[in-house]
Amino acid sequence: MAEKRIDEATGVETTGHEFDGIAELNNPMPQWWLSIFYACVAFALIYTIFFPAWPMVTKATEGWLGYTARGEVAEEIAEHAESQAVWRQRIADTDIEAIRNDPELLQFAMAAGRANFAVNCSQCHGSGAAGNVGGYPNLNDDDWIWGGDLESIYTTIAHGVRNEADPDARYSEMPRYGVDELLSREEIAQVAQYVVSLSGGEQDAAAVEAGMEIYLDNCAACHGDEGLGVPEVGAPNLADSVWLYGGSAEQIAAQVWRPQQGVMPPWLGKLGETQVKELAVYVHALGGGV
Repeated sequence: MAEKRIDEATGVETTGHEFDGIAELNNPMPQWWLSIFYACVAFALIYTIFFPAWPMVTKATEGWLGYTARGEVAEEIAEHAESQAVWRQRIADTDIEAIRNDPELLQFAMAAGRANFAVNCSQCHGSGAAGNVGGYPNLNDDDWIWGGDLESIYTTIAHGVRNEADPDARYSEMPRYGVDELLSREEIAQVAQYVVSLSGGEQDAAAVEAGMEIYLDNCAACHGDEGLGVPEVGAPNLADSVWLYGGSAEQIAAQVWRPQQGVMPPWLGKLGETQVKELAVYVHALGGGV
């Protein structure tokens, strides 16, 4: 048990704790510190009376004032939505093509579309809409898989691509030429060399000639004889330098062997027609809309 004694130098009782000849004095707490401490305790108790504080079985006590930070945010959101109601109604009532011809409406749609894009689209397409390798298209160029006019962009955003949630989703499916043994490895390597040649890449001249015949027999129906693509069926342009899954002969061959089929969710049900219009206007104006 600790032995308490009176310190000779100060005349103050010790706490009984001592180490290597050093003892702890049992001085009382300063009055100013005690006053602040008791004031904080009193404030905390009063706070729990007026504001939500104590956790109960199903929810916390609400407090006499009924205030919550969530409620304050909800009120601010409601006020913000009310201030935009007139503009959003105008967008809802205006044909999407006509929005471009109204400078004020276009400005609002662009600002709203930019905000919606940052929240809902940037995770896949990037904050600058430059896309990401692996199936997320660049929206800043003029290469459009499903069409780059306003109506086409609106439809793609509204219904998505290859998803099971919307019966009106855009849908196309590239055959699995290798997995399903529709073409041999040699034939796939040859057609890959031909596809590389369409965009001016380095290729094996001998393989290109054989690959052209294979391409015309198996690929031209969707991508076109010259590889320019067919937006109506979602077949990409193969004659440019824009690639979703890589443009080397090896990457193209891998896509022909076992195609990756990208999926985009439908946004009409979640965002509503007005916000989808705003998104379509914004994406169209990024630089690649036609």
